[in-house]
Amino acid sequence: MSVIAAGRLMAMPLLCLMLLAGPGAQAAPEAPRAFSDAYQGVKYELDAETAKRGGDIYAATCGACHDKGLNRAPQKGMLSLMTPESIHRALTEGVMRAQATGLTGPDKVAVAEFIAGRKFGDTDTAGPLMCAAGTSVFDFGEPPPYAGWGLTPASSHAISTEDAGIDRVNLGKLTLKWSLAFPNAIRARSQPTLAGGAIFVGSHDGTVFALDRETGCTRWQFHASAEVRTGIVVSPWEAGDTTARPLVYFGDLIGNVYAVDAVTGMRIWKTRADPHASATITAAPVLHGEALYVAVSSLEEGRSSNPTYECCTFRGSLIAYDARTGKRQWQTFMTEQPVQQGVNAVGARRFGPSGVALWNSPSVDEKRGRLYIASGDNYSSPTTDLSDAIVAFDMKSGRIVWSFQALEGDAWNGACDNIDKTNCPEENGPDYDFGAGTVLATASDGRDYVLAGQKSGILYAINPETGKLVWETKVGRGGVVAGIHFGLAAWGDTVFVPVSDAPDGRTYGEAARPGVYALDIKTGNYLWKAPAVDICNGKPFCHPGYGGTITATPELLFAGSNDGHLRAFDTKSGKILWDYDTVRDFESVNGAPARGGSMGGGAGPIIWRGSLIMNSGYGFVGAMGGNVLMVFTVD
Repeated sequence: MSVIAAGRLMAMPLLCLMLLAGPGAQAAPEAPRAFSDAYQGVKYELDAETAKRGGDIYAATCGACHDKGLNRAPQKGMLSLMTPESIHRALTEGVMRAQATGLTGPDKVAVAEFIAGRKFGDTDTAGPLMCAAGTSVFDFGEPPPYAGWGLTPASSHAISTEDAGIDRVNLGKLTLKWSLAFPNAIRARSQPTLAGGAIFVGSHDGTVFALDRETGCTRWQFHASAEVRTGIVVSPWEAGDTTARPLVYFGDLIGNVYAVDAVTGMRIWKTRADPHASATITAAPVLHGEALYVAVSSLEEGRSSNPTYECCTFRGSLIAYDARTGKRQWQTFMTEQPVQQGVNAVGARRFGPSGVALWNSPSVDEKRGRLYIASGDNYSSPTTDLSDAIVAFDMKSGRIVWSFQALEGDAWNGACDNIDKTNCPEENGPDYDFGAGTVLATASDGRDYVLAGQKSGILYAINPETGKLVWETKVGRGGVVAGIHFGLAAWGDTVFVPVSDAPDGRTYGEAARPGVYALDIKTGNYLWKAPAVDICNGKPFCHPGYGGTITATPELLFAGSNDGHLRAFDTKSGKILWDYDTVRDFESVNGAPARGGSMGGGAGPIIWRGSLIMNSGYGFVGAMGGNVLMVFTVD
């Protein structure tokens, strides 16, 4: 399953996927507006001819989604926050270029200016605040404190209290130190990382930043070809080795993988993970030894809403690269090569098997030399054995060692939620693939467990030796944007499980159970439950529950919510000990309008030596948008 499928953007016409927009231009503002003013639709003057032409195109291709209340469509008020340059680049060279093939060059300019509400060059978005020469230098005495997106090779999403520097005693002293407004952005979903005295983070407009951790000034910025929503990974080095040349790894929305010099921001290598036109990188790469492992996902499910589209030909894969050179070492596909399976009702060819995208990062089993990853559903019939499954790979060869299929016969694409269901496979879901990354945990009984959470709301514990099920517990109601969406963290004998259970337009036979839950790793029994309280009070795109990545210490569990609150829970009781509402305007260090929103996806809280770092504004799958990176400290 792709990230589009994760949010079920349904069968949106041309610009209904505009939140996938690629990189845009940056310029300093003359008079920065508050983000909330822009959110309410404040616009600059646009001449009548452009407004009419762009408005007509918008009405014909976008209005059905954005103006008629389809809650999974990007909000038009949020789209107006983008610069016309950013929107135009998405139409011409970004992820929307295929959908925009029917528009002429002037059409694309007109609709971009109409949506943004201003002409090219009339931008109100500040660029980064660049560090003054000599004021922020790379600290070779500070290698990255984490192994990668999962914080540890086993992807525990956990850190010791000593390293965190935040505990039950000083938690109440957490205050906001500084915040950054991501330029040309209306969502924030790249997990930051730390190294060399810097914060490395990607953004909606395709920029990767190296930010001074103390001040928020920008050491360097790198412009990728499209949005960087993956977490950022930095290669380790020996502390104090000034000859080291660490690299920064990430992927972009249109399927490119990058290695960039961590000191200078210069590109070392770039490669396209898969030649398929809809390939994308959702998960953060995993660096282990000399190998970089990249999971490949897809946007094809959304394209399948068009009945004339020949659905479907993408197949997910896991790739191993030489981390220094970018040379591919192996690639293992999750289905056989798709072949024609006849034609659909309008005569377009059908292909299958397809899908089984990988949109989470694998955990590393150093003892057994394996990687564990959980997979997505099939896009078209026939269904296959590796869909909706937990899969073990040999790290050196890419050979599949074992697989556990949690759900058979799950084939789904965007046509299934469309009025025209021509391309919907006969199985029609239920679309319960795995979004949350696996965790390899060792409990006090000495046994190892592979833990995996599914959108069905079920948490599984698998024997890593055999691939056999140890236990399963249904924690959430589940749904297409619900259940266990991206999270999981483990410490000691406890696995922490965030549940989204956001509304998705479907009717279920059980009540939603959004919240955070703690289970015993050995048995799957509950240790405590912390159901979410609905505080949204009718606020648009606001829902209770936790759809993102979480981070644990022995004392505290940090989780960002769909409702825009960043909270810390007591790991022993589930009691909320700290609560910060991010849905507000921020005064950013770069002077641009900044505001928080929902928190979700693969971006989790980063904690280190008394600092808490988190971005806010998921702005996707019916969630509140935003564009802020926040740095809190207990100093």
